[in-house]
Amino acid sequence: MASRTGAVVRTVEAPLGEVIAPERIEAELKRKPAKLVALVHAETSTGAWQPVEDIARSARAHGALLALDCVTSLGGVRVDVDAWGVDAAGSCSQKCLGAPPGLGPVTLGPRAIEAVRRRRAKPATWYLDVNLVFQYWGEGNAAGAKERVFHHTAPVAMLYAFREALRLVLAEGLEARWARHRRAHEHFARGLAALGLELFTPASHRLPQLNLIRIPNGVDDAGARRALLDRGIEIAGGFGPLKGKTWRVGLMGVNADVKRIDVLLGALEEVLKEQRKGV
Repeated sequence: MASRTGAVVRTVEAPLGEVIAPERIEAELKRKPAKLVALVHAETSTGAWQPVEDIARSARAHGALLALDCVTSLGGVRVDVDAWGVDAAGSCSQKCLGAPPGLGPVTLGPRAIEAVRRRRAKPATWYLDVNLVFQYWGEGNAAGAKERVFHHTAPVAMLYAFREALRLVLAEGLEARWARHRRAHEHFARGLAALGLELFTPASHRLPQLNLIRIPNGVDDAGARRALLDRGIEIAGGFGPLKGKTWRVGLMGVNADVKRIDVLLGALEEVLKEQRKGV
């Protein structure tokens, strides 16, 4: 997306399932400055849980903004943008928050807002012009005018649904919700081990809410997922190089629940038995 807007992008990658060491970002920023460091907090493809604080410190020390993708993390694990020094972050309404999909909550810190205000050229897209959105929110424009300006018609019904989802999150308590996702993951990992299955992501940085399972030899990926779907359960296949090698299981929101996980484990056991018998 950054490349499409004309940005010069340098990519720092890690092996699948691993996280990016902070010193690699530090070295890259020393080699050549950057305006923005963009980081994925919870990698949906591999189940890797990226530490943020050291990378945020490096970005700030070298004059770069830090933008954080919290799509899979918000509501499932700690996301503390202020304490970490994150300048901008975005998430989604579904996944761990459990609202209908379609909304993209964002947060912008003072340094990010200042950078937006300093823009010399308008963004190519109307809807992604944050200055216009600021005016829509009544935050004022670059000249300081506070008059509220129409920008778009908000999806009001979705906002009510999102508010209800957030009410449920706060009623449970964030700490309690994070702990529930952790317990669900640990229960699932024990159940997988009992079935002779392994998780792909190393335990040292494994997400609790996104579990990547190694597909055993001799098991048909698509056939097994189709058999689960016939039982009313859907899991996802692997992406890219992990296609056909892994399954992705989201234990998010209401699905981070031991009873639901036991239903999945029971169905998975049946499907694996059928596959091994050649049914």
